[in-house]
Amino acid sequence: MAKKKKTKNSGSKRPVAVTVTSTVIFILFFIRIYQAIIPLIREDFFNLGFSLPFFYNGNLTQYGKAVIGSFFYLLFAICLIVVLISFLKMKRWTWVFLMSWVGISLIVSLIDYFYFGEPNYMIMASNVVIAFTLSQSDVQRIFGIRSDISETIF
Repeated sequence: MAKKKKTKNSGSKRPVAVTVTSTVIFILFFIRIYQAIIPLIREDFFNLGFSLPFFYNGNLTQYGKAVIGSFFYLLFAICLIVVLISFLKMKRWTWVFLMSWVGISLIVSLIDYFYFGEPNYMIMASNVVIAFTLSQSDVQRIFGIRSDISETIF
């Protein structure tokens, strides 16, 4: 029999589901950046800057909606990178945060789909993939969400 060579990280190999989730989060980062830039391009923000009014008669203008919406999408993208880095470090809070984020995002996506007719299928599909990968028992064990098989839970 050939002996298996021990490597430095042989005991701490990540499951495939963690790699898939990390890849989907990275793709979501670029989707959110795209969603932040496109409204600014449509409203010609990069040429006009902050010269147009955000409010008119107490209501947001189309320009104001585009700038504020883009700001929040950029904020989401930055949050995704922070979560991704912590997720790759296998921090427990990232599992809980991602499951909460995915649940809320799916609810918002379904409301957009049924009531506004503006579904974002990429976001919906990526949320489903993340939910399925985070629900696997080996991923839950790594993040300390589920106890080991041999332990009894009372």
